[in-house]
Amino acid sequence: MNNSGLLREHRRERFLFLGLAGPAIVLVGVSAMAPVLWILSQSFLTLAGKATLGNYEKVLSSGLTWSSLGVTMTLSLSTLIICIVLGVPLSLALASANRRVANRALILIMLPLWTSILVRTYGWLVLLRREGLINTTLASLGVIDQPLPLVYNFTGTLIGMVHYMLPLFVLPVYAAMRDIDGNVVRAAASLGAGFWRCVATVILPLSSSGMASGSMIVFIYTLGFFITPAVLGGGKVNPIAIRIERTLSTFQDWGSASALGVLLLLLVLIAGCLFVAVRRLAGDRMHHA
Repeated sequence: MNNSGLLREHRRERFLFLGLAGPAIVLVGVSAMAPVLWILSQSFLTLAGKATLGNYEKVLSSGLTWSSLGVTMTLSLSTLIICIVLGVPLSLALASANRRVANRALILIMLPLWTSILVRTYGWLVLLRREGLINTTLASLGVIDQPLPLVYNFTGTLIGMVHYMLPLFVLPVYAAMRDIDGNVVRAAASLGAGFWRCVATVILPLSSSGMASGSMIVFIYTLGFFITPAVLGGGKVNPIAIRIERTLSTFQDWGSASALGVLLLLLVLIAGCLFVAVRRLAGDRMHHA
């Protein structure tokens, strides 16, 4: 078969696969877009059903909105930084370990994801409260005289969010590090590169795509966190998701709540585009290198 015949056969297979996947694509697309379009339409309507830009004016002129956006960004960035600090060494250790040991360790790391987020959040509430296990243990050892404020604040919220997101960060980073050719690492070592230099100049650059994917998952996912800040924040940590819920439950203002939802969606889209651009830039640099 000549090249033109192979090309036609390839196109025929692509159209066949697209036709088979078509119903699922339409179903998922409608299910995903219909709520977004409904929220978008509600953000331009008054309670009487009239078109208006007042909802956006009300939301953008409110100091509470900008405060919630600031808290949201701070929580997401802090969670991402801690996940990077903890997740990169953990992924490196897993990638360097024996396959059997790494698989068993991965099961332990992924175990929290098999438990409801609500159960895990209340578990942290029990551990971090003033009479919780951590404070009582530290007090019994004489480390502290007064209970530490570990819950109903930013610290407790951050602990709960890192606990939830760390496994999701480790998975793509570990997969990227596991795929690195061991000969490349051994070649760097044979040329005189020490452990830290080998990590900085070989392992981290070659696993940059996994780190970018993990960072995107962590940052974008945490932008919409609700349960963890609501429980561990104790009403003192109010990201935009909690602001949306209170706008609905307290004022029944669907227009303003929808406008806040659109702002959160735009924030997610901007963050996603930035991470995709960074990942492509890192990939281009690795390709040229």
